[in-house]
Amino acid sequence: MRTVTVVGASLSGMYAARELRAQGFDGRLVIVGDEPHRPYDRPPLSKDFLTGRADEDQLALTDDEERAELDAEWLLGVRARGLDVRGRTVLLDDGRTVSTDGVVIATGAAARRLPGDDLAGVHTLRTLDDARALRAELTRGPRQVVVIGGGFIGAETASSCAALGHDVTVVEAAALPLVPQLGPDMAAVCAALHRRGGTGLVTGTGVESLRGSGAARTHRDSTATSHHGSCAGQGTAEGIASRRTVTGVRLTDGRTLPADVVIVGIGATPNTGWLAGSTLALRDGVLCDDGCATGLPQVVAVGDVARVGGTRAEHWTSATEQPRVAVHNLLAGRTVDTVRSLPYFWSDQYGARIQFAGRRDQADTVCITEGAIEDGAPAEGGFLARYERDGRTTAVLSVDRPRPFMRARRELARDASPVEPAAR
Repeated sequence: MRTVTVVGASLSGMYAARELRAQGFDGRLVIVGDEPHRPYDRPPLSKDFLTGRADEDQLALTDDEERAELDAEWLLGVRARGLDVRGRTVLLDDGRTVSTDGVVIATGAAARRLPGDDLAGVHTLRTLDDARALRAELTRGPRQVVVIGGGFIGAETASSCAALGHDVTVVEAAALPLVPQLGPDMAAVCAALHRRGGTGLVTGTGVESLRGSGAARTHRDSTATSHHGSCAGQGTAEGIASRRTVTGVRLTDGRTLPADVVIVGIGATPNTGWLAGSTLALRDGVLCDDGCATGLPQVVAVGDVARVGGTRAEHWTSATEQPRVAVHNLLAGRTVDTVRSLPYFWSDQYGARIQFAGRRDQADTVCITEGAIEDGAPAEGGFLARYERDGRTTAVLSVDRPRPFMRARRELARDASPVEPAAR
């Protein structure tokens, strides 16, 4: 192959570019990104960046030296709009095309939205620009914040808002947050972190609508930095846009929660629209085999957009581990390697670190092997829990027990014969 194009200047896209060079590809490397920014780390957006403990420079995944070593052609601030497999071409929305011999699809996912979320004061948190806007909103003094969705992004963002002194309520449609990931018993324990952090938690009810009133008057100034640069010191007000401002969240049980700021954290949708008509198999992501191969010659997929071996995992570890296998198979021209890593994720909430590894099933039993749970919440010093089935450990969970957790995680990884899910 003379040219490989990585579509998506994301975490997984950056790791794929690194692997291409590390595995000996010395041809033309093109990296396409729809954001104007160089690749950056997303997990800190909901934590240290939002609270002001980290700046944008600390989010960067590359520096000048590495970019020089990669010797890549960067096409940033432009979206891919199509993939012509027969013509070996990536089509861009600015009219340009990129002729290529191989493609790594790393376009990630986009935050799901709610009807009416165009009100001023309503935010999602997926990109750096999202985080910039939300951080600016949260610096305007104490606010009533409603977070819709109690998953990892929702919980971490709620934790950050509470740390900043805001009045925060989390709304979760399920009976408890994180039940699919942790099971009901451990989900209840981790949900108690909200209470301990001073955050209200409303569960078992959905959102009917967002309420708004008045108009927010926003001055558009040419001194503002755009996607393509800055005209600082030369601007004047160019116009005024008006829109209604959020005032509350109407729940399906009839209640209305007052809100100055609403954060929508209800999951993400894989960015596959640009692949329509490409003959790739698309179903909640790009369908891949266990080696990230898509079934089309010289096309692989990694990260949040990839459904590898039947699973789409929106976790940092998947985004960093899949590219090695994907690039190996891309350069080989066939699947010669498969993803064998143990699922792992972590989350920082209210000063506690939650870590999980393995493949739990609803048939598993859970036992606390270190530390304790007191009054339904993690005791001081946290705990380590093991999920077990038929005398074997299938997964491990810890709160603030990093060293015991890492030992247990290594034990799981050494188990050569994975435990299959129990029959339904």
